[in-house]
Amino acid sequence: MGADFTFERIDHVQLDIPAGAEDECRAFWSGVLGMTELEKPPVLKARGGCWFRGGGVEVHLGVTPDFRPSRKGHPGILVHSLDALAARLTAHGHEVRWDHDLPGHRRFHTDDRLGNRLEFLEPAPAPTEA
Repeated sequence: MGADFTFERIDHVQLDIPAGAEDECRAFWSGVLGMTELEKPPVLKARGGCWFRGGGVEVHLGVTPDFRPSRKGHPGILVHSLDALAARLTAHGHEVRWDHDLPGHRRFHTDDRLGNRLEFLEPAPAPTEA
């Protein structure tokens, strides 16, 4: 049976943060990763949190009263120049944990300043014939 709709793309990913952690989020998402902070609509701004965009990726950080960092669930963000990103994160004190278990991709996991798990990946180069 066919559906009367189609999926286009993910509009954004939301991660939980504790109240008052917006400046820590800005330091990581804008300061370390270089994403641009977006102006939230006034009705949503009153709830706290902050939004960021870089390339085609948008991350919303929303305040939750019983915050616990997400240790398993995570966004998987496709990047270009994965090694450069890994070096930047390491230079800013973030552990980069390489994972070689996804065929066709190079990837690593790291954590934001609040302990939320993040995955960054890029397609692996095609093998060359000898």
